[in-house]
Amino acid sequence: MPNKSNLILNNAIVEDEWTLVTMPAGEEVVKKQAGKVVLFKLTGENSHTAEQITNTEIPATGKILVPLAVWIARKAELAPRHAAGELAIWLDTHELLEDLVASIEDINSLPLIAVHVERFADGRIFSIGNLLRTRHHYKNNLRAFGDVLRDQLFFLKRCGFNSYLIRADRSAEDALASLNDFSQPYQGAVDNQLPVWRRVHRQPSAQ
Repeated sequence: MPNKSNLILNNAIVEDEWTLVTMPAGEEVVKKQAGKVVLFKLTGENSHTAEQITNTEIPATGKILVPLAVWIARKAELAPRHAAGELAIWLDTHELLEDLVASIEDINSLPLIAVHVERFADGRIFSIGNLLRTRHHYKNNLRAFGDVLRDQLFFLKRCGFNSYLIRADRSAEDALASLNDFSQPYQGAVDNQLPVWRRVHRQPSAQ
């Protein structure tokens, strides 16, 4: 039977061992600017209420991937799961990465951090991945999920992501192939800091 998972980890399609915890739906205010709907939330903007955080249902067993706001507000309750290696954290692109870092003594005690992108055009996910790997030296699994498309995977990899949950209406097999779209990227990045002229040595052409 073919693997129906849409999760890519490193260079393989794997089953997801983490249960995604989401907050119950709340009323979302539609914002407009110059008569047009604003598509992206502002960095640092709260998009949840205390009631939503309190009413978030958390599975009693197994590995859980919880929203950043739930972790911060219910840390005492979740501390045993964290100590057991059963807790990971996800954040939206408009949430502050500094809030995650400040909420935990050792960021590498998290086996997984996930970043949710609501719309594929939101480039903040690339900056978040880069900062986690370079400024905060996060070494474990870094996942992108939400509106994640094939054409983004190679560049997400360059920014430090190694795990991608592909949209349910897209092919994980096709997305996996995109990680090899380019053989020799020109610039240095998180996945390889050396530019191409430092990585590839060509023999001078014969005169």
